[in-house]
This record gives sequence, C-alpha cells and structure tokens, in this order.
Amino acid sequence: MQEQIDLIVETALDELSALDEVGLDDWRRKFTGRSSQLNSILRAIGTLSAEERPAVGQAANAAQGQLEKALRDRQEILRNLSQENVEAIDITLPGYQPNIGGLHPITQTLREIRRVFSSIGFRAVDSPEVEWDEYNFEKLNIPRDHPARDMWDTFYVEHA
Repeated sequence: MQEQIDLIVETALDELSALDEVGLDDWRRKFTGRSSQLNSILRAIGTLSAEERPAVGQAANAAQGQLEKALRDRQEILRNLSQENVEAIDITLPGYQPNIGGLHPITQTLREIRRVFSSIGFRAVDSPEVEWDEYNFEKLNIPRDHPARDMWDTFYVEHA
C-alpha cells in the first residue's frame, strides 16, 4: 500500500507543477476529492489487518496533507505571478480619450462640396431663408408682371 500511495503522490506532484490556474480545480478533484485514488485507499483501510491500519492511515493522511499543501503553494505562486503582471501596468498614466461620435454623412458631404467650390473661387454665404420682395425682385429690376412673381412660384409673407 505504501508504494501505491507514494506513486499517487509522485504523479500528482508532477502534474501539479505543469498546471495553470484553470486546471487546479480539476487536479484537486482528481487527487484529493471524494473519488480520488487516495480517498479510495482511506476507505479501504477497514479491510486491512489491525497491524497495517495505523501505518497505512498515517501514510495516506500524510500524503493527502502533502498534496493539499502543494496545491496551496501552487495557487500562491500563480497568484503572485498574476499580481506581478498587474503591477507592471502604470495606473498613474493618463488614459486615452475615446473617439465618440462623428459628423453626419450629409454634413461631411456639404463640407467637402464647399471645400471643392472654394478652391475654384466660389465662396459660401449665409443668408435668410425668406427674403423681402424688395431685395428679391425690386432691386433686381424684375417687373411686377414677370412670371417669377406669380403666386405659385413665390411665397408672400406679412410683416410682423
């Protein structure tokens, strides 16, 4: 029985040394859990002779304690490694300003059109959307009977 316990401990320690944080829980179930080989040895102690029981029980309990300590040590090593990676990030540096939103495609197109036309000599001028009759027709010498002054071509607005 002692050789079997030693073989279980040796196999468990070899596997533990190659594990990362993800595999630790599976390892714990495999080697120290209810259905582990070590636990089956502890359950089989009742079938042994009275002289063998204390020696096998002590060896199995010592092996289980050794495996649990090795697991805690491995968890601590992995935790320290992950903390070293976290500490490598300097949190005092200013963050990056994210680009939030953008111009509407129509606004982009209008700006591009204005840029192109201004490069060939035109200029953009803002004016009121509704112009007075005097500025729209009289100062341009458009006579009162001109078709552009018809009711269906022109909106007439009262002074407020």
